[in-house]
Amino acid sequence: MAACGLFRSFSSNFSTVLPLLTRSTLLSPSQLSCKAYFGRKLASSSRTSAALKFTDKHEWIRVDDNGVGTVGISEFAQNALGDVVYCGLPEVGTHLAQNDEFGALESVKAASELYSPLTGEVVEVNTLLADNPGLVNKSCYKDGWLMKMTIGNPAELDTLMDEAVYERYIHSIED
Repeated sequence: MAACGLFRSFSSNFSTVLPLLTRSTLLSPSQLSCKAYFGRKLASSSRTSAALKFTDKHEWIRVDDNGVGTVGISEFAQNALGDVVYCGLPEVGTHLAQNDEFGALESVKAASELYSPLTGEVVEVNTLLADNPGLVNKSCYKDGWLMKMTIGNPAELDTLMDEAVYERYIHSIED
């Protein structure tokens, strides 16, 4: 019963938005850019949680209840790289400072260094990426994570961007 109410609520909201989408050619360029940006944010929000924090180099970290952070690259970064064909990741036990280089991704278009979002120790790497580096492209926020690390200085989390700020950052560099 609750699901029916939820569906009814969603469908009534969708019918309100649908006419706006179908008449987008009548909108000014500034209105269109806001709508495109808004649409991307909605898509990102459904894939990520509010707990994600981002760096200006496009790495993300999600800290779990045990104080371990899972690190990956953003959808923006994996799109810019193209098809990832190689992942160079650190050894378990490696100590990293915030912004230390910890590895690299290579794609058919480019290579990119990876930088630690926080200070800590590597406790796990995603071994699936050795045989299937394309997971970074297919599921950058879930199966394509790169490493897990302890959080040596929790205050550093405050220096990272939340999802809304990161979306604005992406928008500013795309212009």
